[in-house]
Amino acid sequence: MFRSRSLVAFKNIARCNGACVHATAGAYKQPSHSFSYKTHSHGNNNNNWKYPFMYAAGGALLYSGFKYQQKLAFAEEEFVVSDEQFLPQVEAKTEDVIADALFESTETTSVVEVVESAAEPVVQEVVEQVVEEVVEPPKPLAFPEQVQYLLIGGGTASYSAMRAIRKRDVTAKVLIVTDENSVPYMRPPLSKELWHTDDAEASRNLLFKQWNGKYKGIHYDKEKFYCAAEELNQREEGGVAVATGKKVVKLNARKNVATLDDGTTISYDKCLVATGGTPRALPVFESAPEQVQNHVTVFRKIQDYLDLDQVTDNVESVTVVGGGFLGSELACALAHKGSTKNFKVNQIFKEYGNMARVFPEYLTKWTTNKVFQEGVNVIPETVVNQADMEDGRVKLTLSNGSEIVTDHVVVAVGLDVDTELATSSGIEVDEKLGGYRVNTELQARSNIWVAGDASCFYDTKLGRRRVEHHDHAVVSGRLAGENMTGAQKSYYHQSMFWSDLGPDVGYEAIGVVDSSLKTVAVFSKASAKDTPVGALNGGLRSEEQFGSSDAAVAKFIDDKSEAVAIQPPVQVPFEKEQFQKGVIFYLRDEIVVGVLLWNIFGKISLARKIIRDQKPYHDYGEIAKLFHVYNEDDEEEE
Repeated sequence: MFRSRSLVAFKNIARCNGACVHATAGAYKQPSHSFSYKTHSHGNNNNNWKYPFMYAAGGALLYSGFKYQQKLAFAEEEFVVSDEQFLPQVEAKTEDVIADALFESTETTSVVEVVESAAEPVVQEVVEQVVEEVVEPPKPLAFPEQVQYLLIGGGTASYSAMRAIRKRDVTAKVLIVTDENSVPYMRPPLSKELWHTDDAEASRNLLFKQWNGKYKGIHYDKEKFYCAAEELNQREEGGVAVATGKKVVKLNARKNVATLDDGTTISYDKCLVATGGTPRALPVFESAPEQVQNHVTVFRKIQDYLDLDQVTDNVESVTVVGGGFLGSELACALAHKGSTKNFKVNQIFKEYGNMARVFPEYLTKWTTNKVFQEGVNVIPETVVNQADMEDGRVKLTLSNGSEIVTDHVVVAVGLDVDTELATSSGIEVDEKLGGYRVNTELQARSNIWVAGDASCFYDTKLGRRRVEHHDHAVVSGRLAGENMTGAQKSYYHQSMFWSDLGPDVGYEAIGVVDSSLKTVAVFSKASAKDTPVGALNGGLRSEEQFGSSDAAVAKFIDDKSEAVAIQPPVQVPFEKEQFQKGVIFYLRDEIVVGVLLWNIFGKISLARKIIRDQKPYHDYGEIAKLFHVYNEDDEEEE
């Protein structure tokens, strides 16, 4: 404290010189009884008498200065200062003020009186200087101007890259920049499990019930795992920060500098671009009146799920536009909720059936009928021509001439890859497939890597590709993170994807799964375990579908809960279904480039090997046996 050493020193000096002060004051009045001044001088002795008075005056100044201790009390309570910083100032001012006061004094005045009169302004000036120089609030930590690892995008690919970086570089400092207001999370449950959770409060808290009855949160880590961006560079042990609600709008690859939408610039050592994409909008709704747009959700993010879940608590009908993965999943999921909340679900798409771009035609038609059985009013080969408001609801005019009045519209027609940084960064964009072109190590330019939906990578087996699936985001993000720390690994992983159409039918696929390719399929009867519910309960379904075990935060509420069951309004007995269980091989030049497993689980690694081997096969029935397509009873009948 200010008083801790300086004032104690003043007191000690004052005690030693107290007697000298009074004695010298007396000597001033009676010089013949004080000192022999001549013994202290050499040369001119005219001013020799002044030195003892100045010595005494110095002590007197210290003594009188303590009369102003109360004025310094606040310094003791509020400020911490350096004694050595201000003591020389006091001493210097003491000499000047005492000398001036004594020489200018023309009357026979007490030294104490002279010193006291001079001391007050000196002490007051020093106190004011202490206040002025010391009262400075601590400077707040600033947003980092430089980071070791910059990850652009807050999705699965960024999170997976962060985990890989931290595993190889335990003191790494990683900054994730995302335009969402959330820490990284997995997207698949937004259109799958969250809608099938019995507990409404759990789903609103983004906890979903899996088919096996266990609960899991969609966030990979809780917020307390991350530090504030302003604290990142202060952490010697390294750490991870997430800057939410911010977007990188410019990337200078030559200078290694990223610019945010608020003008902030960040220099980086290594950078990952994992921006994913934005949900594709439809012009018919973009040009519609604002009232119509307020009743339309373009589905992609957490907030989209939360808003749609709230809206569908009090509606008569909801219409989904889109017949692909996301549109079909949402249609079935909403139908499940509609069965309890008493609202209808429509699904409109221009293709001839659900999943028409993925499944062979016969399986597409079967799937469309299955979605209908789940309670969805499927309207294929139709588009929306116009959208208007009618009595507070949305009226859709369709290309087939009919009209639908609905309370809310959900658009799920695909993804537009986010390549906004291409121009500023100089990264090449693939004109055919979209996305940033990268090499087999997922590197686009020096110190820049790309992973997830935004990466258009070179597959050594299947050529140039771009994949929009969760598994690809996990694996490509991990490999990019490893390469950012110097691993120099090539990306050869064949990513998988999965979906469920209720509790009876689920499928997993890998490689190039395109309905325009030649296909060979083998189907047979299914057993009780050959369903999504049976697969999970039997431990056959891969954990990677829901996020790797080290990346997801699971909360088990009731391990004994019964699995979710959907009761469609019209149900064909599953044992009579034509396509109960099977495997479909997708061929290009008679080589297997993709495999779809229909109600077969836990066999993705085998399908991956078949694609990697790049061999032609003549008897796919024998290959199908490797996937256990045939039950034991079937084999005995043969």
